[in-house]
Amino acid sequence: MSSFYELQKKRRSIYALGKNVDISKEEITDLIKNVVNESPTAYNSMSNRIVILWGEEHNKLWELVKASIKAVVSEEDYPSSEQKINCAFQSGIGTILFYEDSKTIEELKKKFPLYAESFPKYAQQSNGMSQYAVWTALAEKGIGASLQHYNELIEDKLREIFNIPSEWILISQMPFGSKEAAPNEKNYLSDDERFKVLGLDG
Repeated sequence: MSSFYELQKKRRSIYALGKNVDISKEEITDLIKNVVNESPTAYNSMSNRIVILWGEEHNKLWELVKASIKAVVSEEDYPSSEQKINCAFQSGIGTILFYEDSKTIEELKKKFPLYAESFPKYAQQSNGMSQYAVWTALAEKGIGASLQHYNELIEDKLREIFNIPSEWILISQMPFGSKEAAPNEKNYLSDDERFKVLGLDG
């Protein structure tokens, strides 16, 4: 199998993150930038926006998530959420915030009105490709990560805390760090359920 396929298998959701990473913050930052810059976007719009949080800024994010969850769940349910965040997300060395620039999307709608309704979908698709590319690139370096979506709970506060432009729309959060435990075995649907192949005999 190709090396790309092996990398695909390496990219897993890692929920036991640590800080035992030998690669420098600068090298990881450059890796993220380069991977996102090479990821495809519809009409070369480059509407993806990225915020990389290290150290205390990383901690601020997850303290905000915990406070936001605590405000909406029962006292009985909160401790399990807190433990998960502490061990699976905040315990890592950093977090990547993936955004889309709504201003860029609106400009595309005006420039290509025939496809106006599709541009938000295109943006989500390109953002997903950036997420996958970054995730896989981190996996190649032996760095674990997962993809989280606390958007509704934290987006407005994030704008205040990190001075995020109002036109940036939060898509996801990717905490990353050393892999402190192996992921669970991955299950697959049967090929008959997932694939339809036509014309092989033609």
